[in-house]
Amino acid sequence: MYLCTRNQIMMKETILKKANEMFLTLGFKSVTMDDIAAELGISKKTIYQYYANKNELVEASTANLFETISYGVDTIREQGNNAVEEMFAIRRFMMQQLHNESAAPMYQLQKFFPKISACLRVKQFGKMHGCMVDNLQKGIETGLYRADLNIEFISRIYFTGLVGIKDNEIFPPNMFEISAATKLYLEYHIRGIATEKGLKILSHAIEKY
Repeated sequence: MYLCTRNQIMMKETILKKANEMFLTLGFKSVTMDDIAAELGISKKTIYQYYANKNELVEASTANLFETISYGVDTIREQGNNAVEEMFAIRRFMMQQLHNESAAPMYQLQKFFPKISACLRVKQFGKMHGCMVDNLQKGIETGLYRADLNIEFISRIYFTGLVGIKDNEIFPPNMFEISAATKLYLEYHIRGIATEKGLKILSHAIEKY
């Protein structure tokens, strides 16, 4: 019984891992249950033993992705980097986890799975807002960011802008590659809040990352 349960857990995790990979590479709508089954060399019926339908698998995938990224971000924040380098390290980690995050998968998630997308966005905002508030406070305390900043406003406008640059209509993929765009946006953000000391560190961070 124990072995059977363990094998079932491993299979469920295998399906979820493959689904995550395919969803982020090809899109949440584009990938079918047949595609996932074919990649794993199993029957679609086997997938349905663990996930009742595609909607359930997409929900599990986004939840798993959020938890993985949240854990990674927390690990980076514990490393003791200065506020500027911390932001660049988090951005690099997120790009790696999201396969350089083509905007298409998230666009498909929003369009075809709106309830899941809305739930994910609420969780993303909560996590990012908390991280940004802490980063801004650390930057101010260490003299890298200006002391007169409105922390609540900046933390919220940063999230809004980060979501905005993933809009395919405003930032067409043929004009703005997502990885380059997020780097430009981060530089834009820090230049707007940094002191002279912070700008010097920004120059080093741009070269390093």
